Amino acid sequence: MGFKQVEEATALRNRVLTRIEDAASTWDTERRRRLLTFVFVGGGFAGVEAIAELEDMARATVRTIPSIEQRDVRFVLVEGSRRILPELTEELSGYGLQQLRERGIDVRLNTFLSSCVDGHVVLSDGTEFDADTIVWTAGVKAAPVLQTASDLPIDARGRVTALPTLQVARDGAPVEGAWAAGDCAAVPDLTSEDPEATCAPTAQHAVRQAKLLADNLVAVLAAGDENGVPLKSYAHANLGTVASLGIGKGVARIMGRDLRGFTAWTAHRGYHVYAMPTLNRKVRIMMDWLAAVVFRRDLASFGSIAEPGAAFATAARHDADLAARRKAADSGA
Repeated sequence: MGFKQVEEATALRNRVLTRIEDAASTWDTERRRRLLTFVFVGGGFAGVEAIAELEDMARATVRTIPSIEQRDVRFVLVEGSRRILPELTEELSGYGLQQLRERGIDVRLNTFLSSCVDGHVVLSDGTEFDADTIVWTAGVKAAPVLQTASDLPIDARGRVTALPTLQVARDGAPVEGAWAAGDCAAVPDLTSEDPEATCAPTAQHAVRQAKLLADNLVAVLAAGDENGVPLKSYAHANLGTVASLGIGKGVARIMGRDLRGFTAWTAHRGYHVYAMPTLNRKVRIMMDWLAAVVFRRDLASFGSIAEPGAAFATAARHDADLAARRKAADSGA
C-alpha cells in the first residue's frame, strides 16, 4: 500500500491495529509472525516518519495485550542508498538511524526490494520472509498524466519546465497562459550555487510558490497581457527540515542548527501548528498532541469510519448468499 493520501494513512493505522488484534487471536505461529511483520520501502522522510510513528503505536498497543510479546513484533525499513533521511546532514542521519535501531527496527541500507508477491518479501541481500503489511514510501514522482495526456514541455524527470516567475517554459521562452508550481514543476532554485538546480518537491516550496504564482497571475490579469508586466521571481532558501521519530522524539535542522530528541519533535509539531488555518484548529491540535505526551496514546481503530458502508455491504452479501442457497435447495427438491 502507499503513503501519499490521508486515506492511505488512516487505512495504514487501522491495518496495524487490526493485524495486532488478529495476531492475538491465533495460535498459528507462522500466521502470527506474518501478521506482526511490517515492511516499509524507502528511507526518506515519509518512510522514516511513518515507520517510527507506527512502531511507537504498535509497541503501545502490544503492552495492553498479554498474549503478544514485544519481540514478536517486527518492523523492517528497506533503503536502497547508504543512509536514511538524505535531506539531513550525515550526523543527523546517523542519529536517526541509531534511534530506530535502538528501538528494534530492522533497517537495511544499500538494499532493494526484489519481490513481494503474495506477501513473500525478497530483498536484494538474499533475505526472505513473509509480511502481511508492505508499505511503499520510496521516491517522489511527477504525475504521469503530464507525459501521457498533455503537450506541456517536461524535463527528464517528467516535471513541467518552468521559469523562476513560475511561467511554463519551452526552450527557455514562456508559454503564454501556462503556469506551474509544486512537486510537478521544475522551478529553478535561485538560491543554489548550481545553475541547473531546481527546487525540491517539498511543501515548503509548494506553498510559497502557490502564493507567488497567485500574485503574478493577478498582475497579468490586471494588465490584460503577459507581455511587459513586471513579474516576481521565486527565490526561497530552505529555512529548515524537521522529521518526527514518534511522540517526543525527532531530528531537525533549522537555519543551520541541528536539533535532536524532544526539542526537534517540538519544532516539528510547532511548524505544523503554524501551518494550520484558524486559531480554533491550532488550539485543538496542540491540546491533542499534549494529551498524547502526558497520557496514553489513542489506540482505537477507525476502520468503521474509513469504510462506513462496510457493515451494510456485508449484510447485503450475506442476504444474497442466503437467498441463492435457498433457491438452489428449492431447485434440487
